[in-house]
Amino acid sequence: MANITAADVAKLRRQTGAGMMDCKRALQEAEGDSEKAIEILRKKGAKVAAKRADKDATEGYVIAKTSDDNTFGVVVMVNCETDFVGKGDEFVKFVTNLANVALENRATDIETVKALSIDDVTVEQKLNDLIGKTGEKMEFDSFAYIEAPVVSAYNHLGNKIGTLVGLSMDGVEEVMVKGHDVAMQIAAMNPIAIDKGDVTQDVIDKELEIGKELARKEGKPEQMLEKIAQGRLGKFFKENTLLNQEFVKDSKITVGEYLKQSDKGLTVSKFYRFALGS
Repeated sequence: MANITAADVAKLRRQTGAGMMDCKRALQEAEGDSEKAIEILRKKGAKVAAKRADKDATEGYVIAKTSDDNTFGVVVMVNCETDFVGKGDEFVKFVTNLANVALENRATDIETVKALSIDDVTVEQKLNDLIGKTGEKMEFDSFAYIEAPVVSAYNHLGNKIGTLVGLSMDGVEEVMVKGHDVAMQIAAMNPIAIDKGDVTQDVIDKELEIGKELARKEGKPEQMLEKIAQGRLGKFFKENTLLNQEFVKDSKITVGEYLKQSDKGLTVSKFYRFALGS
């Protein structure tokens, strides 16, 4: 049997919001595998607030930026161990400069970014110098870019969350406003995909399995399980796919409907959301 520590239980509780004893039992059943434990909690009906796409980092700094013409954007995250270092002027300046040089050079992969220079020193060497100065472990392994007719960026919660979104049509002022609103939506609601068709079959199969298991525990007839699970899958799509989510500024419409108020062809082509973990 896996050795389940109090720290393991506390971490799962922070991730899911479930009770301590429920988390402990789920970890024991999952033999210490936190992802399996989350699935076990969900199958038992626990209201899980899992941090799906968020990076498992304690502290650091996230920043998203766009070019002056709003057709290219980058989002970067650098992790460190303590809040003290993560909020320090030198660390914040380094991450901001890193994003700036990535943007200026329209970098499209992390290895290219690491080889770029800040004040005649490579990004990688600058990071190593900071590690030596602070004595903290630091990691730069999160970088993404979007090139699109309009790219919007949003930074939230003291740069603990950064989002980047690409829109399919170019930049009249109204489209720019909508891009900013959608970038804020992504920060707040953490969608897993743009639309239903972008959700992987593995995720769909898992949601159907969970839906059936919950219905079975509720005493529903076996022949009704598939239909009930499909209904719950529809709710999952509505809550977790960007275009089908309720728009945070007006819950009477979806994000997709909000975009189409400007033009029927306006939609999201790509998005990224980086967030520091707890």
